[in-house]
Amino acid sequence: MSKRKIITGALVFAAVLVFAGGLSLDLGHSPAYGPALDEASEACTVIMVGPEASTDGSVMSTHAADCGVCDFTWRHVPAADHKSGTTRKLYHINQIRTWPPSEGLKWDMVLKDFTGVEIPQAPHTFGYHHSVFGYMNDQQLAIAESTIGNVRKISNPTPTPALNISMLTLLAMERCRTAREAIKLMGTLAEEYGYGYHDGGEMLAVSDPKEIWVFEIMPVGPLWTPESRKPGAVWAAQRVPDDHVSVCTNEARVGEMDLANSDYFMASAHVVTYAVEAGLYDPKSGKPFSWKRAYSPSDGSAVSTEGRRSRLWRFFDLVAPSQKFKPETPNMDFPFSVKPDAKLSVRDVMALTRDKSQGTVFDPVRGLRGGPFKNPNYYKGTRLISVPNVEYTTLTQCRSWLPDPVGGIVWVALGAQDTSCYVPFYAGATEIPKSFGIGDHFVLNRDSARWAFDYVDFHVQVAYNAAIEDVKAARKTWEDGALDRVPEIDARAAELYKKNPKEAVRFLTDFSQSNATSVVGAWWKLGDDLWVKYNHLGLYNAGKRSSGRIPTANPEWWNRAVKAFDVLTEPEKK
Repeated sequence: MSKRKIITGALVFAAVLVFAGGLSLDLGHSPAYGPALDEASEACTVIMVGPEASTDGSVMSTHAADCGVCDFTWRHVPAADHKSGTTRKLYHINQIRTWPPSEGLKWDMVLKDFTGVEIPQAPHTFGYHHSVFGYMNDQQLAIAESTIGNVRKISNPTPTPALNISMLTLLAMERCRTAREAIKLMGTLAEEYGYGYHDGGEMLAVSDPKEIWVFEIMPVGPLWTPESRKPGAVWAAQRVPDDHVSVCTNEARVGEMDLANSDYFMASAHVVTYAVEAGLYDPKSGKPFSWKRAYSPSDGSAVSTEGRRSRLWRFFDLVAPSQKFKPETPNMDFPFSVKPDAKLSVRDVMALTRDKSQGTVFDPVRGLRGGPFKNPNYYKGTRLISVPNVEYTTLTQCRSWLPDPVGGIVWVALGAQDTSCYVPFYAGATEIPKSFGIGDHFVLNRDSARWAFDYVDFHVQVAYNAAIEDVKAARKTWEDGALDRVPEIDARAAELYKKNPKEAVRFLTDFSQSNATSVVGAWWKLGDDLWVKYNHLGLYNAGKRSSGRIPTANPEWWNRAVKAFDVLTEPEKK
């Protein structure tokens, strides 16, 4: 190669690095966001779909539990009747903390952190499915969560508050039938007993078969005490219009409120006065009060943060491309919700949870970002809807035309969305497979369902653009298979429910259990098959007992890029 060609190649490679994210490109980045992403935070994407925005009338919500080291086990808490005068203990629940399996399961260890506060027990508590949060009860009440943060001065990191966001969701699951009931219960209890300690500003999507709401709650500072007789939390809620969709991407979504319109807005009585008292809103400014701008402002856009806050724009661009939302638009200026260009099915929403900004300026495989196997999980400079560090993703369905035990479904995908498979648990199911209730990030356990999905994920990363096709094929069998069977299961269960509700519940439990167990077994086998097939970065065919080269391995552009990089680094070596 001539000297001129080498220099030209080096300059081209440098330009590629800039546009691929290898060098810093100034797009108005705000220093408030810091130079790097924290992989253990800010990846909870909650998608919300109103009943008239879905293809079948379902109310849907999703949640990606994004911690990366948190507990991923699932439990079913059965319905129960309680004697008059009994109480319910409140516990400090840290979303992130886990214990070694040898010490005990998280939900056993939580019972050792009693707040000292007990509240009157409900005469009857509903059965529900939960993990880090309560997700679905047997009345079709559903919840999804996203941390949104708050201005620092109102944080309350002291153990004085008796309630946190996990505890609130469990109480709602136990006691409430509708979204409005749940919002009022959680808001009222938080005001009375205090909210905070392990949690700050939080958002919950709260839904039932008829509607879906955004509920946002904040602590009220470290000096709050029950003796003050002041509210121990401040909160606001806004309903998503029935024909709209909305999203929360770790940013407050409730803005200006018309509290006279109780069909669309709810809030604590002191929602404005506390903001004034805390110096977060000046009524003399002439500006209308905005919940998010007062309590949890978030500067920046998809472009100004170099993709770290691009999920909000990406969602609206995907569901309503006709409106031509711009990535330069400040996130605080995006609408609360939007009518989608086309109604969304369950499959559509599942696909949204797996979106990695393909084909956009924030595409994680653009240029050299994805390496020779176009792996979207290498590059960490942007925040995507689908991220590799999730514990699990949920998709809740609430359906008004079916009995509650039949109408509610929480679909669970353990581990990373792109290499996992959604499995359905009906609201009426009274058991969850044992394999879903055990496991820990730091101890490999072949009896744990989550480890089956991590096993597949680990082997996919080696030769991503080839191996992901094997995952898609398996998902077509198991995920699409379950989606196709749901109408049949619905019809059979609804028929049984008319004659014998207990028989219907038994049927739904058996289906949920057997399907989930089969998927876990299939994923363990898939992991084994991937290990053999792509061993040594080759392509091994077990049936033919032959080996070959992965068609997508070591593309020529990658070899050229490596040589160009060698030229760039040669002066450093000398």
